[in-house]
Amino acid sequence: MSNKIERDVEKSYPMPDFISKLRRLADSLEKGEQFEIQIAGERIYVPVRATYNIEHEREEGQEEIEFQIKWSNK
Repeated sequence: MSNKIERDVEKSYPMPDFISKLRRLADSLEKGEQFEIQIAGERIYVPVRATYNIEHEREEGQEEIEFQIKWSNK
């Protein structure tokens, strides 16, 4: 059982930092390696077995694209 507390964080980054994080993610995926990222002070380890999807939302004159990475800690 995991002792991690629940969390729902949205963090904005300057464009160069965002690009760097995407580039590191792409490099990890191409190498088949675990991806590590720090978000709002917490280090996250994304396992190779994670699944990836892209979501598009549109409502009330706004649009959003989310790049999602999901995995289970079980």
